[in-house]
Amino acid sequence: MNSETAPPDRVRRPSSPTGHFAMRFSSTPRGARLARRLAGERLDAWGISYECEAHHTLTLIVAELAANAVRHGQVPGRDFHLSLARDAMTVRIEVTDTRTEGVPVAATPTDLCDTGRGLLLVEHLAERWDWHPRRDGPGKTVWAEYVLPTGG
Repeated sequence: MNSETAPPDRVRRPSSPTGHFAMRFSSTPRGARLARRLAGERLDAWGISYECEAHHTLTLIVAELAANAVRHGQVPGRDFHLSLARDAMTVRIEVTDTRTEGVPVAATPTDLCDTGRGLLLVEHLAERWDWHPRRDGPGKTVWAEYVLPTGG
């Protein structure tokens, strides 16, 4: 390990403790994968190394929220929006879609279901999560906040 590599269980504190990333993606499985990948790259650029647990957790939360936007929030011809915001202690993830009906709920799936566990994962991994109606048009924003582990 050299001086530029953080230990896998720690998050490097960036020289600039804040950051923001936002982008629109097509409401397709390919768009959801790209959102997760670009979020991972941005997290690494912010000092949350690919090898650390926080990176894995955050990219899983992004993947679940993006997949839900594609599966449950898709309106043909409309994209979903991903926003990441980081301060010294927290990363906030917001995914906005354009479908107004349906309230995001962390429902308990039956053992026979292969799907339906995404928001349960988010609920377990994030410090807090919720949703609100979209402010600038039809749709909703689902958000989650993850508190970064201390690096010391």
